[in-house]
Amino acid sequence: MHKQRKLFKLLHAGALLLAFGGAINAAEKAGTAASAPAQSDHGPSLAPRAGIAQYRHTNRLIHAKSPYLLLHAHNPVDWYPWGDEAFEKARKENKPIFLSIGYFTCHWCHVMERESYSDPAIAAILKQYFVSIKVDREERPDIDRLYIAYVEATTGSAGWPLNVVLTPARKPFFGGTYFPPDQLKSLLEKVSDSWRTQQDSIIQTAGRAAQQLIQMVSKQPPAAGDLPPAILDQAYKQISSSYDATNGGFGGAPKFPRPVALCFLLRYFARTGQRDALEMTLNTLRAMERGGIHDQLGGGFHRYSTGATWLVPHFEKMLYDQAQLAIVYTEAYQITHDRFFANTARSILDFTLREMHQPRGGFASAKDADSRIAPGKPEASEGVFYIWTAKEIENVLSKQDSAVFEYAYGVESGGNVPAQQDIRGELSGKNVLYEAHSTEETARKFSLTVQQTTGKLTTARRTLFEARARRPQPPLDDKIVTAWNGMMISALARASQALEDPRYLERAQATAKFLESHLYDSKTGKLWRSFRAGGPSVSGFLDDYADLISGLLDLYQAGFDVHWLTWAVSLQEKQDQQFGDAKEGGYFDSETSDPSLLSPTRESYDGAEPSPNSTAAMNLLSLAQFTDRAAWRYAAYKTLAAFASRLQSNPGEVPALLSALDFRLAQRKQILIAGDPLSQDTRDLLRQVNTRFLPNKILLLADGGSGQRQLARWLPFVAGAHRLKNRATAYVCEDYVCKLPTSAPQVMARLLDAKN
Repeated sequence: MHKQRKLFKLLHAGALLLAFGGAINAAEKAGTAASAPAQSDHGPSLAPRAGIAQYRHTNRLIHAKSPYLLLHAHNPVDWYPWGDEAFEKARKENKPIFLSIGYFTCHWCHVMERESYSDPAIAAILKQYFVSIKVDREERPDIDRLYIAYVEATTGSAGWPLNVVLTPARKPFFGGTYFPPDQLKSLLEKVSDSWRTQQDSIIQTAGRAAQQLIQMVSKQPPAAGDLPPAILDQAYKQISSSYDATNGGFGGAPKFPRPVALCFLLRYFARTGQRDALEMTLNTLRAMERGGIHDQLGGGFHRYSTGATWLVPHFEKMLYDQAQLAIVYTEAYQITHDRFFANTARSILDFTLREMHQPRGGFASAKDADSRIAPGKPEASEGVFYIWTAKEIENVLSKQDSAVFEYAYGVESGGNVPAQQDIRGELSGKNVLYEAHSTEETARKFSLTVQQTTGKLTTARRTLFEARARRPQPPLDDKIVTAWNGMMISALARASQALEDPRYLERAQATAKFLESHLYDSKTGKLWRSFRAGGPSVSGFLDDYADLISGLLDLYQAGFDVHWLTWAVSLQEKQDQQFGDAKEGGYFDSETSDPSLLSPTRESYDGAEPSPNSTAAMNLLSLAQFTDRAAWRYAAYKTLAAFASRLQSNPGEVPALLSALDFRLAQRKQILIAGDPLSQDTRDLLRQVNTRFLPNKILLLADGGSGQRQLARWLPFVAGAHRLKNRATAYVCEDYVCKLPTSAPQVMARLLDAKN
């Protein structure tokens, strides 16, 4: 996640940084000189070691399920997982804790694993003076959010790998990101010397910093007044002020897609008719699709662009990016009915189904950016799987076809990667494929018809895709994370409606069944965070509940199996019980009873993913519509109010929360269709809904059976819905007041398009 958050200052902590000679700033500069900025998502790297039968070292991480932790299981460092054994050792031996946090597809995490944590000299220092703990941030987002907030507040930026030194009581007193080996050695020696000679001072300072950190991550500043529609206008102005009219997207390098902002802009267009909000979004989506951030051969999107244009990506592919971008492109298609956006959504989903779906069910977390340069050799390089020399293309395609392809996709004999975006020299002479010229431009260049050119490019892409498949594949982080699979359920369900593709609905249903079977405890009603190696690990967090509930609500509205709606209701009740803040409103990210944490956090920033509180607010508003449960409507209002200060002062940081506010302020529609979901007349009515962008609606089906009876328990008016003259019938309602029912699709269309 790119860290774009508001900077808080922890008083007193700076004194410790000065005591260590300002080394952290030098470390950040070293990290920047070596590659990307320290505050960015430093994506995947290093193919896992293979073919090594014996290891000189094995530590406690060998028992982990996380691929990231297992990558460090044979380091000489005496790693502990986060837990009581490590804490007790630190307390008994009076040693500070060296906490290192990262994730499997994090490039600089892998660099530190190779350079530093595989170095016996560094391992010896850590063993003698520290208790070393390794954490996978994707398994334990609660730990990560707590300590990244500390590093952000004390240094001005943060990212991964995150390295923090704690007292035995787990209070932080020093932290940073990537450190080169020599600098890490020096820092460890200075920190251990300071701990030996200034321990009382460090403990006092760390205690004060911890108090402020707890206040920062668990409390929200009070807000004055209500949340009027003007906040949405303010947010639009703030977001649009950073729009890059030349290249699309927002801000400069590195440039992230940030789907949460694009989704808000589409909602804002639906609310206001502000054409610029739509055009900024569509232009960004078009520019991204044409760019190198989009895999032009295999589909799907890479993590972010390293420059202001979308040409050179950071090559990892994250499941949560695929899910969110598929939704945005689907919504753009519903608004414009331009097949370009539908085709891009299909490309994303088809890639995900082909390359990230797991044999037993569910979707893997991410594909690495790095892969082996050649089969059977250990050397790896970032992007090597995806990039091409002109000669490689010419060896695969015929002379004419390669010329056509190279013109269309920007291939140059000397490579097309700008030198300033190839700091390590790994992309020198190589080409990132992007749409440099349209099919029409290419046809004119080679005196071909558009049809001939389309055929040549389609065949060339397929041929090159097959040739690329023979290269060593990027490693896959195959753990199945509940939250991100919930997002993918949403994407598949919504695409199945708008694109009228039953394959996507079938896969969404199968994914929900997998999560219910393998990541849900029906006896306790609790979710697990992730599944790998035959079983779950780590209890679920707020985002697991919120994202899965959101997915189930979308799944019900796509297939009308009321079981998924009932499960969503149960999960919301459990979420309220486990994470709810009854006093201030909103939700904590983890259970408040976890004694290993200094404090539970309350995330509201909408970055690479919507914050779990933003998703929770939207879920509550939707569930209140489905069930007419006043308590959930009130809980949604309290959640919005809990973060009102941020909504008022810097709304551009919370676009997903703004989308929930928009839903709250809108005239909400309940669309009820009485009919057989498999019959043509029902499908004709559903098509009127599914081909439109109607963000502030819920869709219900009165099937005349058990589904309708369950809905009627929540919404009594559903009981009276029935088909007229034996034809599927639509009831279009606003706040449960329904207009005259109709069986005519064209009449229903007018009702849906009517402005209040």
